[in-house]
Amino acid sequence: MDTEKLETPGADLVHDVRGPLPPDGGRPPLMMIGQPMDASGFTALASHFPDRTVVTYDPRGLGRSTRKDGRSDHEPLTQAGDVHALISALAAGPVEMFASSGGAVTALALVAEYPGDVTVLVAHEPPLLTVLPDARAAERARAEVRDAYESKGWGAGMAAFVAMASWQGEFTDDYFARPAPDPASMGMPDGDDGSRDDPLLSDRSWAVSGYRPDVHALGSSATRIVIAVGEESRGTLTGRTSEATAGLLGRRAAVFPSHHGGFLGPESGHAGRPEDFARRLRAVLDETG
Repeated sequence: MDTEKLETPGADLVHDVRGPLPPDGGRPPLMMIGQPMDASGFTALASHFPDRTVVTYDPRGLGRSTRKDGRSDHEPLTQAGDVHALISALAAGPVEMFASSGGAVTALALVAEYPGDVTVLVAHEPPLLTVLPDARAAERARAEVRDAYESKGWGAGMAAFVAMASWQGEFTDDYFARPAPDPASMGMPDGDDGSRDDPLLSDRSWAVSGYRPDVHALGSSATRIVIAVGEESRGTLTGRTSEATAGLLGRRAAVFPSHHGGFLGPESGHAGRPEDFARRLRAVLDETG
């Protein structure tokens, strides 16, 4: 694996290349992106593609990639521009892409803005609150996570996030009437270290969940777009956003093994089924039409 740094006006983007460039065998590079997950989250999944050149990267301001734009927010169009710059720097033509969570939102923005960059996109569980029928209630639930984090710290914020992410169905009055979740009961610290810069729990990533996909641009793109959902995510927030996004594009979500992080290995602390996930991803990438 080679680790390289691409210097752009707004950020220095650290990325890892597993395999040769240009790739062997006539297949394009397979790029894997996330957000707020950085490249380290794709270690297990990438290991199941030894026959492919796999590229992973750390988004600006996350992991090893430093930003120079003086900002702390995470905006999909900005990140799409970063991924476009990275694909151009690889000089290996358009890529195939697996993108998860906020990375899936970045990827949808990328395909809309730079339609020649990606031949096939598997967008796994994009957390797009804007596509939900209960979007305003989902935004209220998101604000409760931020407020818990701001007032009591990481443990309270993460407990609120887990409660939101695992809630089944629309966010009803029953959801908002429940007691605040107890961090200790979830094995999380109930203290406060004073930090407030977590991209998942603060409002720094609200632009990600608040992004509105350009349905017309995506529909007219030559990129084959597959919206993926984990079999264990059905009915939860990202399961619902995945199915709603697929519906906007006139298709059904493709079901993948496990949960929102179904491609993660045991080192993550919340392992999925990476071998089964990779097998499913390979089959979807190899589909035609």
